[in-house]
Amino acid sequence: MCGIFGIFGHPEAANITYLGLHALQHRGQESAGIVTTDGRQMFVHRHLGHVADAFSETDLQRLPGHAAIGHVRYSTSGDSHIRNAQPFAVDYARGSIAVAHNGNLTNARNLREHLEARGSIFVSNSDTEVIVHLIATSTQRAVQDRIEEAMAHARGAYSLVFLTEENLIAVRDPYGFRPLCLGELDVASSREKAVLIASEGTSFDLVGARFVREIRPGEMVSIDRKAIRSTMPDLLAGLSVDHRLCIFEYVYFARPDSVINGNSVYTVRKAFGAKLAEEHESQADLVVPVPDSGVPAALGYAERAGLPFEMGLIRSHYVGRSFIEPQQTIRHFGVRLKFNAVASHLRGKRVIVVDDSIVRGTTIKKILLMLRHAGAKEVHVRIASPATLWPCYYGIDTPTRSELIASTRSNDDIRQFIGADSLGFLSMEGMLSVVDHSKDATRVCSSFCDACFSGHYPVPYDDSIPPRHLRLVGN
Repeated sequence: MCGIFGIFGHPEAANITYLGLHALQHRGQESAGIVTTDGRQMFVHRHLGHVADAFSETDLQRLPGHAAIGHVRYSTSGDSHIRNAQPFAVDYARGSIAVAHNGNLTNARNLREHLEARGSIFVSNSDTEVIVHLIATSTQRAVQDRIEEAMAHARGAYSLVFLTEENLIAVRDPYGFRPLCLGELDVASSREKAVLIASEGTSFDLVGARFVREIRPGEMVSIDRKAIRSTMPDLLAGLSVDHRLCIFEYVYFARPDSVINGNSVYTVRKAFGAKLAEEHESQADLVVPVPDSGVPAALGYAERAGLPFEMGLIRSHYVGRSFIEPQQTIRHFGVRLKFNAVASHLRGKRVIVVDDSIVRGTTIKKILLMLRHAGAKEVHVRIASPATLWPCYYGIDTPTRSELIASTRSNDDIRQFIGADSLGFLSMEGMLSVVDHSKDATRVCSSFCDACFSGHYPVPYDDSIPPRHLRLVGN
């Protein structure tokens, strides 16, 4: 999971992109980068760490131009190193191009082996660099055609923004795994409107832009000084089957104030909690969320169950989201650093704790110990999603299946391991009933990827063979 942002036609492109990345910081905290162009050349700045740490005022002044793309990274392919920070920007025979990627190519290793056999040399171990090499080796003349041909080789998840000296181009994979949306922003110094691309529309809110629509699965949007062009390339559309927006965007990844696929993320999470209360009742005195991602579901649970809602855990906002910390040692230490229990609300109480998901089980186990040390009489855990049984290959760095606690233990075993008096997960049917009920005309995806819960992968993770529908150029 990463966050991408792009803007075309604004004199402060770098500053707007910097703010847009701030609003997408929850999607990646490992590195941040911006590439701009003034129409003649490109300017690049990338740095490890958060957006606020990666860019000084001087850094932004060194990024002139009317167009820019930006990226916040959470590694799913490639290690935590500056060489893997995005956007990637390269010069080659036909000009310059930069790219920022959210997702994960399931056949990246195989494509890389074929490209290396033909002489390509890689400087990173990110799957995104594979895309750059595919574009560079394309025989097509127009940049849009080179991108289309490159992406027709790719399998898996990709929401992409490309930048050249003349174009900003956005592409979303035919399945629509990762969100991508289009916006516009008035330019104060003229009557023109800048065009924006972002992973989530909340970044538009921060910069005063207007949400226009979501980019459709398999769609390519190309922006230059003359026009905005939308196409459904034949090579991409021919790969399309059922759309499969990642349902974990609703469970955890997207900001609660985002609208994804026509649904308010906050409303969906609250409805998950209400459905959870219907499926798993419990005699208790109050409902406590695991902040911040568990708050909407806990509110929904409390309202449906008719129980008081209390912030029994206080979160320090100076610690990153523990789920996406790259080092296991930091993840464990961060639980106590990140949360503290409010003993005055918990002492002698029967408490229902609501969280969005359980992955390894180590975080919730430490949280329950805190609650008991604070005097909670009983602790009942309710999870606002099904049990996570399978790893994700489409842009989420979930552990191997053996590390997923629900894949190797029964519910009662998990309950004992985490130290809960009872444990209940939202059912798959309950989850899907919440997200499937909407008939909003703005929906662009008709179905969802739930592989991490069901093991049903829309695109098999098979790196042993090249794409069957195409030959790599020159092979």
